Amino acid sequence: MVSLDDAVLARLEKGGKRYEVLVDSELVDAFQENPESVNIDDFLAIDEVFHDARAGDRPTEEALTSNFDTLDIVKLTQIILDRGSIQLTTNQRKAMVETKRQQIIHEIHSTAVDPRTKSPHPRTRIELAFEESKFNVDPFKTVEVQVKEAVAILKPMIPLSFEDVRLAFRIPAGGYQAVHQFLRSHVEKDEWLSNGDWACVIECSAAIKDSLVSKVLGKAKGSEVKEI
Repeated sequence: MVSLDDAVLARLEKGGKRYEVLVDSELVDAFQENPESVNIDDFLAIDEVFHDARAGDRPTEEALTSNFDTLDIVKLTQIILDRGSIQLTTNQRKAMVETKRQQIIHEIHSTAVDPRTKSPHPRTRIELAFEESKFNVDPFKTVEVQVKEAVAILKPMIPLSFEDVRLAFRIPAGGYQAVHQFLRSHVEKDEWLSNGDWACVIECSAAIKDSLVSKVLGKAKGSEVKEI
């Protein structure tokens, strides 16, 4: 459960009254995308709706039913978030914007390449382009949506291409445990060979190809890899 000190106010004006819940700002994205993926006890500082959370002023059950047609706290929270707004202090907003900014930059750096060299841009180049473009980061929009928006703005400044590559690996049996954990999310198909080696075909972003291959060859000696 998020503490009262760390929680932020989600607020909706409805029927001439204000309705508020105290939520964990770090879980807002996940809750809005799929409420069932978030434990409501972790998301809310107090599992109640307020007229004024700071004063402890609560609406009656009749008022909630009349305005929202439900007393279910998950549904009430979802409606308030979907139709209302989140109230942040200046410091909270700055911290959330910077966190989201770093997530967007990381996503572009780890998935995009320079189409001329087929290599990822240095992270500092992307950060400088962000500063020059004055891209406006929204702390409550998803990273996925804002990556698309940012790329549209950054492309005239730095060439960006999102390409995938397919790689075939042959890993000696003794190296399987060392590499399977970071390869498995990319695996398209795999099999155990008659000599005990593990073979797999993966698809990954061109931006991480070199680092992924380097990691495999470093952790599983005798491995073979080729691009297909």
